[in-house]
Amino acid sequence: METHFDEDRWIQAAEARPGNPAVVHHIIVYVVKPGFGGLMREKTGDGIGDGFLTAFAPGELGTVLAPGTAKRLPKGAILAFQMHYTPNGVEQKDRSSVGLIFAKEPPKAEVRTRAVTQKRLVIPAGDSNYEAKSETVFNQDADLLSFLPHMHLRGKDFKYEVVYPDGKRETLLSVPHYDFSWQSTYRLEKPLHLPAGTKIECTAHYDNSKDNLNNPDPNKTVRWGDQTWDEMMIGFVDYAYSK
Repeated sequence: METHFDEDRWIQAAEARPGNPAVVHHIIVYVVKPGFGGLMREKTGDGIGDGFLTAFAPGELGTVLAPGTAKRLPKGAILAFQMHYTPNGVEQKDRSSVGLIFAKEPPKAEVRTRAVTQKRLVIPAGDSNYEAKSETVFNQDADLLSFLPHMHLRGKDFKYEVVYPDGKRETLLSVPHYDFSWQSTYRLEKPLHLPAGTKIECTAHYDNSKDNLNNPDPNKTVRWGDQTWDEMMIGFVDYAYSK
């Protein structure tokens, strides 16, 4: 989607809205800067969080950023929709959309999104407590703003921990009963300052047993994949580099 803005715009809030919730699994809206053709996004070291503007998943209520912070929409940028559909056997139509609220003035800090992922998932059939870990390091001072854990139907729990350069460890967020049908962004009341060299570690567990009533097939070994019956392990974080 071409934006046609003749100057940079700052986004204070954004909401992706599914046109057909019966088959829309998720929406991720990316900002594609001019000069990056197709769905290519400028690489900033944030993984699949590069260019991440906002998303829809069951339970998610959109992106609302604190005053003084915003995401940048460059002049001439394109909004790329990553649409993930789960077929239900009947022909469907969809017209999903995104709504934007612009900041009234340039922010003090530009918000970015990073995806802390672990794609090497091999969850054995019947395993009720499979563990997966991922991590990222901030190479310059940053302020941490929010978290959004993402798994699928076998997701059991998710935890974010911070390890400071001096070795101090602290739990930032613990979701003991993950629910695929109610995925939420958890926003800190106040930004958390992360000195350069700080590490974020994510730990997730999965229940691939018959005791998980949401399990599509407890007799199947599960790997990373786009469909709901596959799995993912992503710890999204919003942050801003400190000035």
